[in-house]
Amino acid sequence: MTSLVSVVIPCHNAERWVGATLESVFAQTYPSIEAIVVDDGSSDGSTAVVTRYQRPNLRLVAQRNQGASAARNAGAAAATGQYIQFLDADDLLHPEKIARQVRALQSDGDRNALASAEWGRFTTDPEAAKFRDTAVFRDFDPVEYLLAHTQDAKMMHPAAWLVPRHLATAAGPWDERLSLNDDGEYFARVILAASRIVFVSGARSYYRSGLPGSLSRRRDRRALASLFQSAESITAHLLQRENSARVRQALADYWKRIGYELYPDDTALWAQAERRSKSFGRSVLHPPMGRRQQQLARVIGWRLVKRLARWLPR
Repeated sequence: MTSLVSVVIPCHNAERWVGATLESVFAQTYPSIEAIVVDDGSSDGSTAVVTRYQRPNLRLVAQRNQGASAARNAGAAAATGQYIQFLDADDLLHPEKIARQVRALQSDGDRNALASAEWGRFTTDPEAAKFRDTAVFRDFDPVEYLLAHTQDAKMMHPAAWLVPRHLATAAGPWDERLSLNDDGEYFARVILAASRIVFVSGARSYYRSGLPGSLSRRRDRRALASLFQSAESITAHLLQRENSARVRQALADYWKRIGYELYPDDTALWAQAERRSKSFGRSVLHPPMGRRQQQLARVIGWRLVKRLARWLPR
């Protein structure tokens, strides 16, 4: 019997994109898929786009606006599949993505393995996607993956994962208090619930980036507090699994990087991140800047350069 895959799609004001996202789901070569779209209080025509698809394997769940994490939890609660594929309403899947990952997991024999995939960023044309974070395009031990994430800023796009249902259950729900980096915090728990990560070459997901109003681009106080809180959670999860010299060095670098993201928008949280970094060791990471900004930072300091960054050439 073919295992069912539940594709959970949180949707908030994604009228322009959700149709293409659903088309990429319905184009999957894998034969047993249900798509669950959770409309999170959209005020545009998102629901009208979804309801145009008269398909027995498509369900629409409506709720008041509660945020993406709450929408994903609602979708996961409604899902009946043995595997869960999270997919944002503006992202896409390659037609072979799910079939390749299910086949890899089922032939692997380790029921606690988690599948990853190739992923790339695009703006309008998925054929022009840039597959840049290739350092994560390999098999991983869970802790080694999180070390790559915390120490070297390597990441896997959320839609790149295919999650066996029992691993999602073991990890627990998405943290509905979070907005920015809610996916990083959630998948840290899923990864640590897994025995290992199986990378599936040829399986691809496409991350639509550069959109105005995107949650990942927000820098308001609530979003930055979410980033800080998610980092605290990831830190605790990782230390609970392994409290070693290599983990502490990775966390020193991680908190240094978090601090650079927080400054200058929230200097109080930046100061806390600096203290967290120093509590784990010494980090020599420099703030991410272009060549010209780096040269200027040597003269006037990186903090002033960051404050002036919107007017300075990189």
